[in-house]
Amino acid sequence: MVLGKVKSFTVSYDCLNDSNVPVFSSGDSVSGRVIIEVTGEIRVKSLKIHAKGFAKVRWTESRNAGSNTAYTQNYTEEVEYLNHKDILIGHERDDDNSEEGLTTIHSGRHEYAFSLELPQTPLATSFEGKHGSVRYWVKAELHRPWLLPMKTKKEFTVFEHIDINTPLLLSPQAGTKDKTLCCWFCTSGPISLSAKIERKGYTPGESIQIFAEIENCSSRMVVPKAAIYQTQTFYAKGKMKEVKQLVANLRGESLSSGKTETWSGKMLKIPPVSPSILDCNIIRVEYSLMVYVDIPGAINLSLNLPLVIGTIPLHPFGSRTSSVSSQCSMTMSWLGMALPERPEAPPSYAEIVTDEQRQSSLDVASAREELDGPLFAYIHEFRFQPPPLYSEIDPNPDQASCTEVRRLDACPSR
Repeated sequence: MVLGKVKSFTVSYDCLNDSNVPVFSSGDSVSGRVIIEVTGEIRVKSLKIHAKGFAKVRWTESRNAGSNTAYTQNYTEEVEYLNHKDILIGHERDDDNSEEGLTTIHSGRHEYAFSLELPQTPLATSFEGKHGSVRYWVKAELHRPWLLPMKTKKEFTVFEHIDINTPLLLSPQAGTKDKTLCCWFCTSGPISLSAKIERKGYTPGESIQIFAEIENCSSRMVVPKAAIYQTQTFYAKGKMKEVKQLVANLRGESLSSGKTETWSGKMLKIPPVSPSILDCNIIRVEYSLMVYVDIPGAINLSLNLPLVIGTIPLHPFGSRTSSVSSQCSMTMSWLGMALPERPEAPPSYAEIVTDEQRQSSLDVASAREELDGPLFAYIHEFRFQPPPLYSEIDPNPDQASCTEVRRLDACPSR
């Protein structure tokens, strides 16, 4: 019998999106197939899969401990998010090479389906950084007697969704700063900067509208600029490592002394970048918009406005004003359907209380006056009396004025 050969051994995912890219979120079902193409015939002990997801950081620092002594300190940390194993063919034990319990795979292409559920708890978004990463993958292992296991692995992407349609991420961000330049004993006028953006949350591909005013009262030529920065922060063994990268920038017009420049919605587009990672214990990915004034020969005057890069974009009525107005419109339309166009007039007193009811009430009051006193009769008579007519003109002006005069006279003089 001539042993066959494995021509190809791969892992494929069942993608549910149009781009045919395996992208999943917490709670999703990850399904796919292990594809084996063989020539001839092979005998297999087992075919296993191992799905794993973890965040890992690692960096090295060198320190000098003396004039001729140096040592290296490694900082590593790992957080596990997914660990799932399954057997598609065969059994658990692979340490023996017996011929019992083997599965024969004939020549051709064979597919073995697998499926697993991602945890419902929040997962870290897939990420590749300078000192760490967040990765998810499925590894398949093919075990055959008297041969080393064959292994193949394929990664998939996880996005922990961030919806920017929330009050926190829809709130405007603004700031103001000024700076006075000094040169020995000479002091020039200040440079002032104020900037504002419409919201805190954005998605890749959107453009940030920047509203800013830069006033140069110094004696130098300055240049207003803006830039988006990504800050990667890694944590391990109580230490922290930070990497800051430029994502996008723009430049304004140079300002001479005494000039002012106003940005009325200057656009800065966000390129394709990784979403913010805010819930991982060992890796954080944050963004900020820096609006600054480049001052030659001095430290720049800058404003940092925090950003959150999300995955769920702004819907057509995502702003707070639009949301409130749309809610009001919906409420008014609902009220318009619930209420009649012209309200009906209230019923008259005669429609509610008939003469018979009022007369019977007076008779009862007269009968019980001797037992309960005049108070009982007054209460029963008042129940069926029509309400007093409303008038904006005081029917007894003299009496009211006299009462007011008596009140003023009663106040002790000071």
